[in-house]
Amino acid sequence: MKTKLPSLLLLFALLGFCRFSLADQVLIPAPPEIGAKAYILADFNSGRVLAESNADERLEPASLTKIMTAYVVFRELAAGHLKLDDQVRISEKAWRTEGSRMFAQVGTQVSVEALLKGMIVQSGNDASVALAEHIAGDEAVFAQMMNQQAERLGMKNTHYKNSMGLPDPEHYTTARDLVTLTRAMIEEFPEYYKWHAIKEFEFNGIKQHNRNRLLWRDPTVDGVKTGHTQNAGYCLVASSLRDGMRLISVVMGAKSDNDRANANQALLNYGYRFFETRPIYKANEKLSETRVWKGEDTEVALGLKRDFYVTFPRGQYDNLKAGMEIDGTVIAPVKQGDRLGTVKVTFNDQIVGQQDLIALKAVNRGGFFRRTFDQVRLFFK
Repeated sequence: MKTKLPSLLLLFALLGFCRFSLADQVLIPAPPEIGAKAYILADFNSGRVLAESNADERLEPASLTKIMTAYVVFRELAAGHLKLDDQVRISEKAWRTEGSRMFAQVGTQVSVEALLKGMIVQSGNDASVALAEHIAGDEAVFAQMMNQQAERLGMKNTHYKNSMGLPDPEHYTTARDLVTLTRAMIEEFPEYYKWHAIKEFEFNGIKQHNRNRLLWRDPTVDGVKTGHTQNAGYCLVASSLRDGMRLISVVMGAKSDNDRANANQALLNYGYRFFETRPIYKANEKLSETRVWKGEDTEVALGLKRDFYVTFPRGQYDNLKAGMEIDGTVIAPVKQGDRLGTVKVTFNDQIVGQQDLIALKAVNRGGFFRRTFDQVRLFFK
């Protein structure tokens, strides 16, 4: 089958893609040595992992758990099941919860917004439990909601037993899964994510500082969350935005508060120094088209579901190479969004970005004569 690619050469010309010689290869140094149980560095837009160690090892998340707790609350707000000014009664269980607290008093009414900030900024376990009980009636039921979202997001090595991160043998996650969760939260809820950059929050006459040291050290860092227990060690998920490029770093099991901050800073600096991210194609724009058999239309436009970003060695944009692979035989009906091929971008013969080509519109089945005529043509083809 001949597939029309009218836009491919033009896109190559516009983007300046070309082959490169071995002499043009760029050597990237190894990531910095990180003293932690696990770590990972990834680009927010492209999802490309730039450095990792033990990223799939199941570890105690401590208060990094609250990233998922916040995510579930944000989804409830977006669905209209909850409002920021809703008042939440503080139960005795929430009040007695051990660990870090925002010091909400038992029997009092506290707004959802205040509880969220108390949980995000002050890492309040009492706030986490109060939100969980208000939304689900019981913290154990809320943990089921957390696990449902983890499964939906593809967090394959994560399981929650509580809303705040107290130790439990069945409460674990991985550095890679935390990147997945953090990307989803930033993308879906930017209006709430900005609260993770708040440096201090006062409640009940008690002012507490955000435990994320990088908020003071690096003005490009705007989140995300710290965590610590004796078994988990010192953990930190950090995110930074520099010149339009956002990176997410996760360090789990560092030896001290200062060590986790230094480790995340080193990872972020490494990513920005040696890599860059650029948009290649926009979502829902026609990149090509392909033949459709037995349909009302004989062709369908192909594009992407989401904007296509690529992360590559800094300064090597002109040495990227793009290509499209389109399915050979497409037979109607075709639904809008059906996968019909792949777009790949490579550097030094390695794939640095890949997305599905999808149908930008639906193509219904053609009439009897169209189907019969195309059946004969396919037979001889």
